[in-house]
Amino acid sequence: MTNAVAGHEVAILGGGCFWCLEAVFQQIDGVASVVSGYIGGHTEAPDYHSVCEGTTGHAEVVELRFDPARVSYATLLEVFFAIHDPTTPNRQGNDVGSQYRSAIFATTPAQLDEARVCVARLTAEGIFPAPIVTELQMAPRFWPAEDYHQDYFRQNGERQPYCLFVVAPKVAKFRARFAALLGQG
Repeated sequence: MTNAVAGHEVAILGGGCFWCLEAVFQQIDGVASVVSGYIGGHTEAPDYHSVCEGTTGHAEVVELRFDPARVSYATLLEVFFAIHDPTTPNRQGNDVGSQYRSAIFATTPAQLDEARVCVARLTAEGIFPAPIVTELQMAPRFWPAEDYHQDYFRQNGERQPYCLFVVAPKVAKFRARFAALLGQG
């Protein structure tokens, strides 16, 4: 997997519904693009319906292209661990199934090492009341989700109930805690 494109690096993170992750990471200065998609399964060309059934083994994730001169991978991991519960296996809130697992799919060995260090630090600091179960592995093939899942919160945030009751509060919490990271997004 090529990690650098025109000065950008790629990070792939899974922490529940990709709509929530996308809505947060789009707002960070230095994140050039966020693509919702699927990774880590055993079928070719997964689609939303089959992933939601939980039969493909894929996780809902976001693929971030970011400028490491403007935002570090460590900072992206800090945000990632703040916006989801990494202690619940195969679930985030009411979203239950392996497709909603907490996972970091590293695109370089250095990212994998950094993720391990981050998890060890959070564990040592006792940040969470239960053990972190975030899956850490090198990234297999990433499959972009269907077009209607891209930029989902921006397009549906004011009318879709899940966006109103789940995504919007998560975005508000992020904006309050990480105001210094906000870009023009």
